[in-house]
Amino acid sequence: MKNDVTDRAGLETMLAHFYEKALADEVIGFFFTQVVPLNMETHLPLITDFWESVVLGTRGYGKNVMQVHQHIHDLSVIKKEHLDRWVQLFTQTIDEHFEGPNAILMAQRARSIATMMNLKLNHGGVGVM
Repeated sequence: MKNDVTDRAGLETMLAHFYEKALADEVIGFFFTQVVPLNMETHLPLITDFWESVVLGTRGYGKNVMQVHQHIHDLSVIKKEHLDRWVQLFTQTIDEHFEGPNAILMAQRARSIATMMNLKLNHGGVGVM
């Protein structure tokens, strides 16, 4: 039996494994290596802050996620197929390492975030309140 996501260390582990996949992925890897090359030493703590706020309810993340991704989209269009692949890799990584209510919540939130980003980036916010 796998553990649930219960602390920052678990999130860091999951996210590190996810980025190993994402950076090498033929569909979305170029966003992380060419469009906006990630420095994982600085990115991992920030993205962990974000997911810690989403999953564990902390208040450490202060950036506007949509603004960050709008900038990336302006440099290279983030299509639905890219978001779908992100969700696939992300949820696959969660499933490989965790199970439980927080793991389920994290996967659900990933799908919701991808849906919202697709609507806002590619459809002018249609259906978004």
